[in-house]
Amino acid sequence: MTDAPSAADEVVDLVSRLIRFDTTNTGEPDTTVGEAECAHWVAEQLAEVGYQPEYVESGAPGRGNVIIRVPGADPTRGALLIHGHLDVVPAEPADWSVHPFSGAVEDGYVWGRGAVDMKNMIGMMIAVARHFRRTGVVPPRDLVFAFVADEEAGGRFGAQWLVEHRPDLFDGVTEAIGEVGGFSLSVQRRDGELRRLYLIETAEKGMRWMRLTARGRAGHGSMINQDNAVTAVAEAVARLGRHRFPLMLSEPVEQFLTAVGEETGHAFDPDSPDIEGTIAKLGPIAKLIGATLRDTVNPTMLTAGYKANVIPAVAEAVLDCRVLPGRQAAFEAEVDALIGPDVTREWITELAPYQTSFDGDLVDAMNAALLAVDPDARAVPYMLSGGTDAKAFDRLGGRCFGFIPLRLPPELDFAALFHGVDERVPVDALTFGTEVLEHFLRHC
Repeated sequence: MTDAPSAADEVVDLVSRLIRFDTTNTGEPDTTVGEAECAHWVAEQLAEVGYQPEYVESGAPGRGNVIIRVPGADPTRGALLIHGHLDVVPAEPADWSVHPFSGAVEDGYVWGRGAVDMKNMIGMMIAVARHFRRTGVVPPRDLVFAFVADEEAGGRFGAQWLVEHRPDLFDGVTEAIGEVGGFSLSVQRRDGELRRLYLIETAEKGMRWMRLTARGRAGHGSMINQDNAVTAVAEAVARLGRHRFPLMLSEPVEQFLTAVGEETGHAFDPDSPDIEGTIAKLGPIAKLIGATLRDTVNPTMLTAGYKANVIPAVAEAVLDCRVLPGRQAAFEAEVDALIGPDVTREWITELAPYQTSFDGDLVDAMNAALLAVDPDARAVPYMLSGGTDAKAFDRLGGRCFGFIPLRLPPELDFAALFHGVDERVPVDALTFGTEVLEHFLRHC
C-alpha cells in the first residue's frame, strides 16, 4: 500500500494516547491501575492492521501483557525481542505544569508520565509494527514485540512472570532491546563543535531491596532503655547511608569514558585518582554515569512504633541496594560488617546484574541505523545504574541491550526526566527514533 502512513507519521499521536492511560504502578496490586485497559488498547492497534496479538494476564487480574511475533525471512536465525513496559510511577498533578496524564503536545514536546519511561518506545514499537504489516515488510529474522506490565515494581507480574510461566512466547529469542539506552549525549570536540554520542546500554547494576530489622525491649518512653530497637536500626541505617563502597571501573564504563576522551581531546586515564572529577565535567549525565562507579545503598523507608511514649519492640528499615556485576559476595560482606550483630537483614527483592560486550552484528546494525538518520552519530556503550526488564529477559540466555534511539537537544537534562516532574519527550526525538528503529529492524 503506497498510501500507508509512515511509522514516523503516527508515533506522536500514539505516544500521546498511551500517556492518557493512567497506568500508575504503586507497587501494591490493590492500588495499581490501568495496565489491562492500556494493554487491550495496544492489542487493538496491532489487530487493526492484521496481527493476532496474544493478551496474557500474568498472575493477577488486570496485569495485562501483549505479545506478537513477526515472522522473518530466515527462520534459522535467532529471534530478536523488542520489549517495553506499560506501567509508570505515580505522579502528583499539583506539581506539574500540565496534567501528567494529559499527553499534551506543546512547545515541541509530548508531556506526561511515561513520556520518557517508557511510553515513547511503546509508541515507536506500535508504529513500526503497524507500518511493517501495512506495507508487507518482512524483517530478516523473527521479531517478538512484548508490551509488559509491572516493570516499575520489579516485573513480578510482567517480564519475570512471563519468562517463568510462558517461555514459549519467546521461543528462539537470542537477543533483545529495551530501555535505557540509545539516547544522545552531546560533547564538545577539540574543534569546538558538538558531537553526538548515542549511549547503548550493555550492562546494569543488580537491584536488591533489603529490609533491616532490629528487636529490642519494649518499654515506657520516659525510662532509660539500652536495648532500644529504633536506636539500633537507625544507627545501622546511618552507617550504611554514609558508607562509600570502593570504586570499581567496569568494562562498559571504561569504554564509555575512553570514547568521551577521544571526542573531547581530554584523554581518559583509568589510573587517575580523580575519575569522579572527570565524570563531573560531563554535565547533567554525570549523575547517571557516576552511580556506576560504586555499589550504592540508599535508605528509603523507616517503620517503628505506634505511640510517642512507647518504645517499640521492633523497628524496620528498607534500603535500595544497587550492586555492580561480580561484586555480590564482597558487597554482602561489607553490608554485614556495617549493620553489626544486633540487626538482621533479608532481601525482599533480588534482581541480578547483567553485562554483555559491545560487539557483534546487532551492535553493527544499531550503529548503521543511527548513522543512516544522523551521519554525525557515534554509538558508545555504557552501564545503567538502575534496573529494567532486561534482568528478566537475560534469563532467556541471549544478549540484552538498551536501545531507544532519541536525538536530544544538548541542553536537555534527560536523566532528570526519569520519574521526574514535567516528564516530556521532544517531538523531533520521537520521529527520529522511529526512523532509526525502523531502519534497525529492517536490517537486524
